[in-house]
Amino acid sequence: MDKVLVVTGGSRGIGRAVSLLAAQRGWIVCLSYVANRDAAEAVVREIEAGGGKALAVKGDVAVESEVADLFTAADALGPLGGLVNNAGVVDYAARVDEMTAARLTRMMTTNIVGSFLCAAQAVRRMSTKHGGQGGVIVNLSSVAARLGAPGQYVDYAASKGAIDTFTTGLAVEVADEGIRVNAVSPGLIETEIHASGGQPDRLARLGPLVPMKRAGTAEEIAAPIVWLLSDEASYATGANLTVSGGR
Repeated sequence: MDKVLVVTGGSRGIGRAVSLLAAQRGWIVCLSYVANRDAAEAVVREIEAGGGKALAVKGDVAVESEVADLFTAADALGPLGGLVNNAGVVDYAARVDEMTAARLTRMMTTNIVGSFLCAAQAVRRMSTKHGGQGGVIVNLSSVAARLGAPGQYVDYAASKGAIDTFTTGLAVEVADEGIRVNAVSPGLIETEIHASGGQPDRLARLGPLVPMKRAGTAEEIAAPIVWLLSDEASYATGANLTVSGGR
């Protein structure tokens, strides 16, 4: 395979696991990061050590010009074949009546607008309508979209509900243009995102409440994402795979 995969937020957590697994399956990986260059470069080195090819690009998906720059960098690696809209943020636990406009704007701009901007760039390159060869988009949603995350981050849950609707609509919009669009909805997963939201003990508290009695790993989410990117999922579009240990 000589096609390029863009993975947003690819320096850690699920994005890192996707980048590593996709590279093993033959993708050329262009991963974005916002601040931690060392972590992003470490992923690139690990991919290259395994015989793969990768590039780390600094870019915030909430900034339109930086999204454009990310995809321009990807163009230099080869034809774009896939996008994983993984970059996202949470915030500190709060009730809705405690949330500020600044918090909501940050959440929705990164989680929703960022995914739209990246998908737009991908469609312009991959759609047969635009002379492309087709491709695949996988959006990261969350079981929070269904559960609502009351008392914690209803705003995050709402942003992922928007991603579910976005996945459904875009899938139909480009279905006859050679592009498949699907989503994966993880449950409680062992990543750094919990600490970034001020809850480093969240896994220990909630893990036992999951039917499988544990949190999942980033690798357990990367596997279905990379499957959706593959030709084995050639008839899947508009799907949303829940991977949550039964939650």
